[in-house]
Amino acid sequence: MNDREDRAVDPRIRAYLEHLSRERAASPHTVAGYRRDLTRLRAHVQRGEDGAVDWSRVTVHDIRALLAARHRAGASGPSLQRLLSAIRGFFNYLLREGLAGINPAQGVRAPRSHRPLPEVLEAEQVARLVELPGGDLLQVRDRAIMELFYSSGLRLAELTDLDVTGLDLADATVRVTGKGRKMRTVPVGRKAREALEAWLARRGEWAPPQEPALFVGRRGRRLSPRAVQRRLAQHAQARGLDRHVHPHLLRHTFASHLLESSQDLRAVQELLGHSDIGTTQIYTHLDYQHLARVYDGAHPRARRRPKGG
Repeated sequence: MNDREDRAVDPRIRAYLEHLSRERAASPHTVAGYRRDLTRLRAHVQRGEDGAVDWSRVTVHDIRALLAARHRAGASGPSLQRLLSAIRGFFNYLLREGLAGINPAQGVRAPRSHRPLPEVLEAEQVARLVELPGGDLLQVRDRAIMELFYSSGLRLAELTDLDVTGLDLADATVRVTGKGRKMRTVPVGRKAREALEAWLARRGEWAPPQEPALFVGRRGRRLSPRAVQRRLAQHAQARGLDRHVHPHLLRHTFASHLLESSQDLRAVQELLGHSDIGTTQIYTHLDYQHLARVYDGAHPRARRRPKGG
């Protein structure tokens, strides 16, 4: 680091970098990388009127928001891990020097840049898909299928295994059997309820009285998963959607849209039937920002202290 760069660096960061170089014998390459990462952190967090940073006021929200911003900008997995490592080391140093009360980066994980985010449909694309022209029985059934997928986030097997007895339109819920034979009850939205009522009113035209399946084909037997996949793809093509539409895409879309509006990751996890919340996180494009807002709104030690407090 030359004299000009040294003067431009925050004094706390400069002291930590000197600590790395002299006491920890870190390589010049490592010190330079940490300087860039910590300078990014300083530019990201709130500063006082004099431009100085009160490092004791930095929160887990600040760390997660920086990681999310770098992730969206295309930073690689190793770069994000190094950024987080630099921040953790810096705050451990501040703790040792009595300049911070907590390490806000402790327990924070970098976004998994190697795991591709699922594709989702826009709300207007969903509306175009489900607004089927005509009122013949095939259209009525398919509209109910698509509305239920998008309304309740069901897996393909959950929908095709569903019996009429699993549906409670009076209570606006559906009871499904998920992975591991786990039962869960999920809400059914207004549009889906209307579409299901229209299908149930005419289902008897195809289904014999003894058939338990909610969705049946022309021959009155339970609809197969392959038939559902084929019908969705055909409708998407007919409605001019520029992508392959399949049941899991509607599940992705349900989860992403619900998470965007509710910001409640735990609730979405329960609705999807995920045993691990980490699985649910892939359904949001800005999962770390969502998590940070949920955390900051719920945890008593997460809220930013007011200035002068």
